[in-house]
Amino acid sequence: MGFFIFSAMERNYILFDTPVREDLYPFTHTRPAAACRIGILTIQEKWERWLGAAVSHFTIPYLQAKYPLRLQKDQVNVLVAGNICPDAGLVAAIQALGPDEELYRNDQLLAKAISEPTISLLPSANRKNYTGEVLGIYKPWDIFALNDKAIRADFRLLTEGRVSAPISSTNQLINPADIFLEPGASVECSVLNASSGPVYIGKDALVMEGCLIRGALALGEKAVLKMGAKVYGATTLGPHCVGGGEIKNTVMFGYSNKAHDGYLGDAVLGEWCNLGANTTCSNLKNNVSPVKIYMEGQGEWAVAGTKCGVLMGDYSRCGINTMLNTGTVVGVSCNIFGAHLPPKFLPSFSWGDHQQSYRLTEALRDAGNWKQLKGQPLQREEAEILEAVYEQTKEKRP
Repeated sequence: MGFFIFSAMERNYILFDTPVREDLYPFTHTRPAAACRIGILTIQEKWERWLGAAVSHFTIPYLQAKYPLRLQKDQVNVLVAGNICPDAGLVAAIQALGPDEELYRNDQLLAKAISEPTISLLPSANRKNYTGEVLGIYKPWDIFALNDKAIRADFRLLTEGRVSAPISSTNQLINPADIFLEPGASVECSVLNASSGPVYIGKDALVMEGCLIRGALALGEKAVLKMGAKVYGATTLGPHCVGGGEIKNTVMFGYSNKAHDGYLGDAVLGEWCNLGANTTCSNLKNNVSPVKIYMEGQGEWAVAGTKCGVLMGDYSRCGINTMLNTGTVVGVSCNIFGAHLPPKFLPSFSWGDHQQSYRLTEALRDAGNWKQLKGQPLQREEAEILEAVYEQTKEKRP
């Protein structure tokens, strides 16, 4: 009878940060893991669509103001690891959890139902094992490496039972059944090839003339592909992003620009980033040896695979003709310029080629200026996050 009452109660879902958060730097300096974008949607947005309800976050204190926690006294609070993506099997297993039961897979905590309105991640004796596959991000390069799977899953989720907006006859379409335009999207005089993966064009997005697109592609709301862009899958340009030149297997979270010629491949850009004209990023070493990435949270290098381009945190940018080496990690709010290859790791608030530090006052001013370009102010909680990251990373700068 107790389980029946518990099951019948309305549930409140909370996405919590696990220790994996520190392995996802630089992107989780400024957001919980669940706010990272992979595929078409952020992980948070995926859970909200699967659950049909808003979710909140349990994360570190300096992020909590922007990403608030909502505990409910009259509901069952269910904690879900914020770095994992939902699917039908996982959602069903989590919804079936009884009071104070936990769901694990290979000793990894996936979810926990709490009978009291307080957060506790201490192990429970009531433990269930989940045997299905789980798509999750554990290292920063997982975001682009798993992007093809994530785009396909999100494409099914967003388009099932719906009909695409009309596609202009000026375009050349290959496998049009897997091409979907949201209302207001504009695509003219371009080639859309969905034979290798779906092509999703978001609401009010713009694909200018002469673009060559091979799926899987996700173009977010009000994002833009400039004339003659060449885009290979699996690529995501989040909301309000601008893409140009040659892009391959890249995820841009949102509001970032790679608007001009130059190559960007096997890469991840956070929000409010800008790559100057002719910026080019290497994604493959000349000897095809494994690419090593600096893991800031661990203070050591790790192998990311054969291919890995740049991993750039929020509010960072680089000047024209910048050359970025294979597997370069750029922290939050860096301003990169100079005649030489920058180091393969630039800590947050680096200036130039990392010989100086970006002063906080100017960094906040410039972050606000970049946001104003797209009609948004720098919110107080965003400034406080940048201030916290500045203090947290100051020992790593000159």
